[in-house]
Amino acid sequence: MLARSNRLTRGTEYKAVVRRGRRCAGAHTVTYVNRAVTDGPARFGFIVSKQVGGAVVRNTVRRRLKALCFESLEAVAPGSDVVIRALPSAASASFADLRTDVEKCLARRAAA
Repeated sequence: MLARSNRLTRGTEYKAVVRRGRRCAGAHTVTYVNRAVTDGPARFGFIVSKQVGGAVVRNTVRRRLKALCFESLEAVAPGSDVVIRALPSAASASFADLRTDVEKCLARRAAA
């Protein structure tokens, strides 16, 4: 579980990362990374729209993405803000497929 200090909580923070961050697209996710000036911890946010599926499916996808980010926390540079947007194909993707997408994009854009 990601600690509160590792989560994006405000809509303005999400907008800033999506607009100013560098983008990396995978088969099931799109990852935006904004290297912030501050030296705080890496922070993550998740966007899972209704196009992904019903509430149960969306929450399952979100929980999987949170778990993957928690595993990759040490590999992300401190001060980075990361937003992961799930594509509709994420609903039927396996955990291993999501891991591949997330790790590839984090290694490419947010490596420490």
